[in-house]
Amino acid sequence: MDSQTLTREDIDVQKPRLYAVIIHNDEITSMEFVVDILRQIFNKSTVDAAALMMDVHECGHGIAGVYTYDIACTKVMQTNQRAAEKNFPLKLTIEEVYE
Repeated sequence: MDSQTLTREDIDVQKPRLYAVIIHNDEITSMEFVVDILRQIFNKSTVDAAALMMDVHECGHGIAGVYTYDIACTKVMQTNQRAAEKNFPLKLTIEEVYE
């Protein structure tokens, strides 16, 4: 009776790259709309959303969240759709996070 030995190769699993979704200030998009977006799409609490909105307003930009690429793109797309519905020029960008 022949027996065979199966060997398992070690698989090197790498963490997925992460991307920051940057929200940019503009003079047209309402603060209330930005807070709503941060709450509804980026799952921020009302307090955190208001604080981030004020940071964006004062500094010109802020990080709405850090996600894998596909999730970051989806959140940007959802935000762009809602902003277009309200005729707001809200701008979001995605930047890779380097550790």
